[in-house]
Amino acid sequence: MTASRKRSRPASLQPGLRWRRIPGIMAKSGLGQDPQSTAAATVLKRAVELDSESRYPQALVCYQEGIDLLLQVLKGTKDNTKRCNLREKISKYMDRAENIKEHLEQEKEDGKYHKQIKIEENATGFSYESLFREYLNETVTEVWIEDPYIRHTHQGTEQVQQSRGLQEIEESLRSHGVLLEVRYSSSIHDREIRFNNGWMIKIGRGLDYFKKPQSRFSLGYCDFDLRPCHETTVDIFHKKHTKNI
Repeated sequence: MTASRKRSRPASLQPGLRWRRIPGIMAKSGLGQDPQSTAAATVLKRAVELDSESRYPQALVCYQEGIDLLLQVLKGTKDNTKRCNLREKISKYMDRAENIKEHLEQEKEDGKYHKQIKIEENATGFSYESLFREYLNETVTEVWIEDPYIRHTHQGTEQVQQSRGLQEIEESLRSHGVLLEVRYSSSIHDREIRFNNGWMIKIGRGLDYFKKPQSRFSLGYCDFDLRPCHETTVDIFHKKHTKNI
C-alpha cells in the first residue's frame, strides 16, 4: 500500500572529516566534582569517543548536550581563572560541533548521509513521533509511504475494515488541510518512507515494528513510546531530491 500527504508549503566542508582530539575533559580539565561538572565531563568524553569512531551524528548530539552542561557550570562558577578555562573549553567544543555540523550538511547535499538505529527486542521509546520528528520540519509538504503489510488490528485492520478506517482518517485529515491519497499494489516489496525535504527512512519491518498491547488498559496502548517493539533496524538517508511515486 502506498500513501502520500500534502499540505501548503509554508556550507560546508570537503567530504572526509578529520578528527582531532580535544584534550582535558576529565580530572585534568579544571572541572569541579559537582554532579553537573561530572555529567558534562562524561557526556563530552562520549562525544570524543564517537567522534574518533566517525559516528558524527551521535557525536554532534553529545557535543551539544555537553556544551549545554558546561554553560550551566560556567553560570555557577565565580572564580575568574576557572571561568576563563571553561570559556576556552566551551569555545573548542563549539568549534568542533560546528565543524561536524557543516560536514553532515555537506553529506546531505552530496546525498551521502546515512544514520542507522538498531531497535532491540522489547525496546521502548521508539514511537513514530520519536523516529520521524527530527525530519518533519516546516519544509515538508509531502510524505510518501510504501508498506506491503499493514493489516494487524493494532496497526490497521482486515481489508474491509482497513479501507473504512483509512477513509475516516482521510476525512479527518482533510478537515485540517491535509490530503491523504491511498493506492493499493500487488507488487510492493520495499518498505520506505520519503519526505520531500530529502529525507528517506527505511524500517526493516516497515511500520509494523510494535508488539500488540496486552489489553486496552496496558501501558503502551495509547502512548507508543511505552509500547515494546520487535527487533528491527532503521536506516535514515538524505538525498537532494525525492521522486514522486
